[in-house]
Amino acid sequence: MSAVISTGARPSHAALRLLPGVLVIACLLLLFRGTVAEMLAAYDRSETFAHAYLVPPISLWLIWRQRFALAHLPLRPQPWIFAAIAAACFLWLVGELAVVNAATQFALVSLIILTVPAVYGFAVTGILLFPLLFLYFSVPIGLFLVPLMMEQTADFTVMALQITGIPVYREGLQFVIPSGNWSVVEACSGVRYLIASFMVGTLFAYLNYTSWKRRLLFVLVSIAVPVVANWLRAYMIVMLGHLSGNRLAVGVDHLIYGWVFFGLVIGVMFMIGAKWSQPNDPPDAAAAALASASSGAAGTAAPLWASGAAIVAVLIGVQGVLWMLERPRADPLLPLKLPTQLGNDWLEGSQAMTDWVPAFGGARSADSRVYVAQAKGVTEPQTVGVWSGHYREQGRLNKLVTSSNSLSRVEESQWAQVTSGTQRITAAGQDLVLRKTLMRGPGVPGSPSAQRLLVWHTYWLGGDTYTASDVRAKLMLALQRLSGRTDDSAVLIFYAPAGHTAKGLEDAESALRRLVGTHLGAVTAPLKALEAGGQAR
Repeated sequence: MSAVISTGARPSHAALRLLPGVLVIACLLLLFRGTVAEMLAAYDRSETFAHAYLVPPISLWLIWRQRFALAHLPLRPQPWIFAAIAAACFLWLVGELAVVNAATQFALVSLIILTVPAVYGFAVTGILLFPLLFLYFSVPIGLFLVPLMMEQTADFTVMALQITGIPVYREGLQFVIPSGNWSVVEACSGVRYLIASFMVGTLFAYLNYTSWKRRLLFVLVSIAVPVVANWLRAYMIVMLGHLSGNRLAVGVDHLIYGWVFFGLVIGVMFMIGAKWSQPNDPPDAAAAALASASSGAAGTAAPLWASGAAIVAVLIGVQGVLWMLERPRADPLLPLKLPTQLGNDWLEGSQAMTDWVPAFGGARSADSRVYVAQAKGVTEPQTVGVWSGHYREQGRLNKLVTSSNSLSRVEESQWAQVTSGTQRITAAGQDLVLRKTLMRGPGVPGSPSAQRLLVWHTYWLGGDTYTASDVRAKLMLALQRLSGRTDDSAVLIFYAPAGHTAKGLEDAESALRRLVGTHLGAVTAPLKALEAGGQAR
């Protein structure tokens, strides 16, 4: 498999020699068609990834530009690349078991890229390196940046308004100015601008520059410009609304002005970048030089076909492992039922505390309770709500950890997250870290009529395992599946009324600490019973 196979000078002859790798990629897409379907579904669900439809055609066009260069290159399969292929297959398997679409899709694209050196060798890979790496832009990833970029956009907008001399009152991602109320929603994050600019900027740099320094500099500019431009866009939209009495830059106008401004900024960026463009050598110049420097006797195509067959065997093997771990379970799943009483002090309340419901979807079953207890030395009883969602046999539409699961969705609810952080507590015999969030109900920011809730939440991952980390939760779920266990898991959410003063917030924290610190095990007991039933199948 280490023999050099000269393709000769005829592109038609080279096309026949390239056939093994093409067939391997076709088999790869067929065997991993579920992952391909998930990628296409993500493109359809979110406009943020609409550009990804263009990535494969652009990559193929970039490869086509090198067709004459490829006709002169020697083909030398590299068997040691199989170690990287095996690692990519393992990443895909873990991603499937933990339902991490980003991992499975990244692994799929990596397998396509690794097929080239494994079958054709480094000479071909060197010429096609950029077109191959460009395929990573087809992976629909980046939504994890939305919360951070929303926060940064709000920070800049509020700061700019204050510098302008406009008084601002802010709570979380919502703020009030004298002319009205504003909020930073997902569309204001600028993630779609960032991803589109990064992709187009990278392509522009490759086609217009030969210096790696210039290419890297332009790519960095294409990342920074849309971020800053989005901050300015948000500020200008608020100012347009403020100065026009909220007649401009609201509703549909908001989006129109946003895209027009973004288009102008990116257009100017490309115009400036074009002034420093460098002439490119003919597409096949470097390849011809490499081919003339390479030597080796012409041989048969057998090593290429052997490498291709070995790759297909590995791909079939990982699919077989997944099939064994995902054998269907026929037993019915009982619904989750939280206890009606926690110890001797917390009894189920007769009235609902709030109309707020966590935005966690896809649970196999969910239950909620409101518990009331009389604290010593306190005239008013303490009230804590508990909401739990149980997950098993998770898939795209019913997974525990996903960007669509949150305490509230700005576009669907009037509830807003004011502050967030972590809370350390000793519970269930462990030192745990929970996520802590202050929620504000419908109403004007700062208004005493708006209900406030202090919320603690964590993930339960079977047995006595808890974590507030999304990454650790995903890894633990994958380990559960790899060990042959079910992927039983749940989200545990505790909340208490926080009032509008520091004293109200302290009372809410005291109530949560008392219930969670003493009765976390009792709240988890029904989940353990469901897990035991699942493991016994």
